[in-house]
Amino acid sequence: MLLCLFSFCKYTEKFVKLGNNIYLCNKLLGMKLVVMTKSTYFVEEDKILTALFEEGLDNLHISKTEKSTLYLERLLSLIPNTYHRYITVHQYYHLKAEKSLAGIHLDTENAVPPIGYKGQIGRTCRNSMLLKEMRRSSDYVFLANMYSSERNNFDEEHTFSDLELNELKGQGLLGKRVYAMGGITLERLPDVKQYGFGGIVVGEEFWNQFDLHADIDFKGIIKYFQKLQQAIE
Repeated sequence: MLLCLFSFCKYTEKFVKLGNNIYLCNKLLGMKLVVMTKSTYFVEEDKILTALFEEGLDNLHISKTEKSTLYLERLLSLIPNTYHRYITVHQYYHLKAEKSLAGIHLDTENAVPPIGYKGQIGRTCRNSMLLKEMRRSSDYVFLANMYSSERNNFDEEHTFSDLELNELKGQGLLGKRVYAMGGITLERLPDVKQYGFGGIVVGEEFWNQFDLHADIDFKGIIKYFQKLQQAIE
């Protein structure tokens, strides 16, 4: 009997028929690619995000330091509705239902979802001792502090060592529902892949591919996104 192990990998919808009612998945999909927005809003942000969606982005996380919900609502209004189902918000959880978004993400260890909330929930883990419980209480987990990151405001010194990561892997605590986050770059992907993460989260290092003051188009950051897509396949 031929089995497709969906618990360990994800397949495309392309199949090759081998015999009577037996099909082999034709292509394996690699790790998931998540893009985290910059912590601040900027001109042309909606255009870049829309361009990324057009290139195949299917997992965008919006996390901002701005306290007003007006800017987030404005940004969402500028992104075509067809892509809203790929967007997860880290603040203003009520927008999940109002805008038909993918879900919400809890950034801190003690954060709890709104009362009565129904839908996808993600969490960020910065302490390996909490990873097992976070996996139980969420649909997926971002394991932060993989490398030193420009956006690392919670624990600027601690990053996960090879020993810690190998121990987590050996305990079966990584896998498809745990994504590597923090200082993830194209050059570091070969190192990240060895631990068996289900995906990667790119943030400030990704946005450094676009110079707000010098670039006249989005070709540079789009090309970098395409390289990331190819690297995780």
